[in-house]
Amino acid sequence: MSRAYYRGTDYRRAITIEDLRRIARRRLPNFSFEYLEGGAEDEVTLRRNRAVFERFGWLPRALVGAGPPDLGTELFGKPLSMPVVVAPTGFNGLLWPQGDVALARAATAAGIPFTLSTAGNCSIKRLSATVPGNLWYQLYAYRDETVVDRLIDRVREAGCDVLLVTADAPVLGAREWDQRNYRAPMKLSVPSILDVLAHPRWLRNVMIPHGAPTFENLTEFLPPGQYSALIGAKYSFSQINSQLSWRDIERIRGRWPGKLVVKGLLCVEDARRAVEAGVDGIVLSNHGGRQLDGAVSAVELLPAVAAECGEKLTLMVDGGFRRGTDVLKALALGADAVLLGRSVLYGLAAGGEAGAAHALGLLRAEMERALLLLGCPGVKELGRHLITD
Repeated sequence: MSRAYYRGTDYRRAITIEDLRRIARRRLPNFSFEYLEGGAEDEVTLRRNRAVFERFGWLPRALVGAGPPDLGTELFGKPLSMPVVVAPTGFNGLLWPQGDVALARAATAAGIPFTLSTAGNCSIKRLSATVPGNLWYQLYAYRDETVVDRLIDRVREAGCDVLLVTADAPVLGAREWDQRNYRAPMKLSVPSILDVLAHPRWLRNVMIPHGAPTFENLTEFLPPGQYSALIGAKYSFSQINSQLSWRDIERIRGRWPGKLVVKGLLCVEDARRAVEAGVDGIVLSNHGGRQLDGAVSAVELLPAVAAECGEKLTLMVDGGFRRGTDVLKALALGADAVLLGRSVLYGLAAGGEAGAAHALGLLRAEMERALLLLGCPGVKELGRHLITD
């Protein structure tokens, strides 16, 4: 039986994240949507990230008088209204004008952190001045240590408390859909250009006012006056550290005084090594299925990592979360919080800040309803007694 989804373009009428995804698909030109949607190679990992949630079934408790559900929790000493963080994602300006600012405002209004990517289109200095809130920063630990140190210093100057280092990108994954949309780096193919022209509203809102969004966090390191998206992308690719190691993490730990998180781990041994390196938290992640195709889903590793390291550091996870029940399953399996990427970006692409806020509201409502049906008073009471595989 086919399932009917909303077929319009008004984000306010979306009742699921999938509705928002379909609105985003209609609003964005193909190259922009595929940048948001696509995975690596055959997208086996991308599909696995969604399929894994069907493995786990709920064991609800009845007649327990759980009362109004409580989604509140705490992460790194700060209260969260619900156990989610907006994940770091790059080039959000391709989805909506000032996309990073819109996401940060939606997250702040929802009482959760927003993580700015090094590949974001807004600088951490400008964002912290524009949106005072619980801001995190994601760092690509480039091979030039002086660049890394300057970025760390800039994040500290901006008042961020959490630095999140990405560990799973020693080389870019093979994103074949991207290669098909371009005839050269940052130069669209003729079919892609024609498709852009078929989306005049996106063209008028995103590209015409100021051109392609730039990488503001990297402009300090670019040639004077050469701050275009193409130059920024080339610089970022050239700086990838293919030999990133735990020595680099330990060096960053010595320089960064705040909370340090490593994102992109997918085995128990690496989680144990993170504890030894003095890391405060980790994110189990396969980079949204965009790096190594055929990798396991992060959710599959949660029970083992939680049993080994759950009491020693803050344990987070991302990848494939589209429902509030997906978030609750991760918490029941041992996670402290979930990072949300595409699910919030669909809302951003569908309606900007208000669309992202709508996505977070949908997920919140689903979590509240599921907790009531589980007979669980709040997210802090979730555990393996409520779930089975």
